[in-house]
Amino acid sequence: MTSHEHRLVSIVSKTQYDCDSLKEMLRHLPKIKKFSKKLIFELKGGLLIVAVILFGTLAYVLYVSVNAHRDFASVMQIYSLELGSQNNHLRDNLAKQFTELTELKNQDQYKINAELKSRITSIEQTYTKAVNVYEEIVKLKEISDDTQELDDEYTSALTLLADQKYEDASQALSILSSKVADERNSIIASYSVPATITQSNDAPSSGYSYQQVSTDVGNFAVSIVAADLTTTKVIVDTASSGDCANECPVLSLADYVSRNNAYAGVNGTYFCPASYPSCAGKTNSFDLLVMNKDKHYFNSSNNVYSTNPAVIFGGSYIRFVGQALDWGRDTNIDSMLSNYPMLVQGGNLAFAGDSDPKKGSKAARPFVSNKGTVVYIGVVFNSTVVEAGHTLKAMGMENALNLDSGGSTALYSGGYKVGPGRNIPNAILFVRK
Repeated sequence: MTSHEHRLVSIVSKTQYDCDSLKEMLRHLPKIKKFSKKLIFELKGGLLIVAVILFGTLAYVLYVSVNAHRDFASVMQIYSLELGSQNNHLRDNLAKQFTELTELKNQDQYKINAELKSRITSIEQTYTKAVNVYEEIVKLKEISDDTQELDDEYTSALTLLADQKYEDASQALSILSSKVADERNSIIASYSVPATITQSNDAPSSGYSYQQVSTDVGNFAVSIVAADLTTTKVIVDTASSGDCANECPVLSLADYVSRNNAYAGVNGTYFCPASYPSCAGKTNSFDLLVMNKDKHYFNSSNNVYSTNPAVIFGGSYIRFVGQALDWGRDTNIDSMLSNYPMLVQGGNLAFAGDSDPKKGSKAARPFVSNKGTVVYIGVVFNSTVVEAGHTLKAMGMENALNLDSGGSTALYSGGYKVGPGRNIPNAILFVRK
């Protein structure tokens, strides 16, 4: 016997495992051997068939042993049985099968599966990173026309992905993401409030104003349009006539102004732009509660319990609610729109910041607000969402709601004051009564 076989027999000699059930089955082996001799005598040449039968019987015994007792000692007891010199090849085959089974058992399938799962997760994360970096570049293009070098680096990263060099691609994308952030911060840092701008914390009573507002967190430029509800009707218009989940229609702010004979307007809710890869399957859709000028409530069913704030425009009043769920489905109003966060409520700051880095970054921040029956739409420049709230509070606003920003930012008053920005699914408009 080989050293391997000696080791196995040694294991058996130390094992006191109960194998009565297997021995009972093996007591019938003499009958099988007798039957095999009879077959040899009668068939002359059927020895191969007999061997197959014997081997099949023993293989079955081995299978039952492994599965019933889950102990290698029982298998080794089978191996150590004396089956006769004429059947040595059966024992050799059994030893070979047992060795292969042992090797299979010793393979850590959980480890192999875990490594494969980790590999797949890494690939998925790399592709997700590629999508995110692309969107970062798209957003940078909203404030810069000089992105060619970054575009080229992104193309190189995609080439690495195509070549299945995932680790290299991931590293390249991480470096590129940092460069995009640095470029954006550099552009923002270079911005300064024009020296010629009028400094005033007083909101205009009517019309358009571009002014610098001093706050406890810095000075900010503001473009703002004022309208009194005694002479102006405020409406929300939508490009779609009904709920839309994908490939939804959008219009420019100027188109909304024109088709409603409005004199001023600002972009509305957050939505999923077609230029963002992450918006595939839901392009240009929005999921916030809106009632347009035609009295259609958008996304009503999925906003029954919405905790997002909202603004309601009545014939002679404007009302802000902290949660859309506090609002019913009244169609006697002119329009309503939900977005977030609330910036000012009851004359007090309503938003102190959260974990969303987008809200914490510097950008142009569109808003809708009020002071009594005067409604304001406008943009606070180069501010975080929190800073926009401080700015509007400093201007004496009673309530203010944040609107979509970034590439959607647009303000119209006799022409574009900010923008035009991308095409949008809805807008807030001032229409003369």
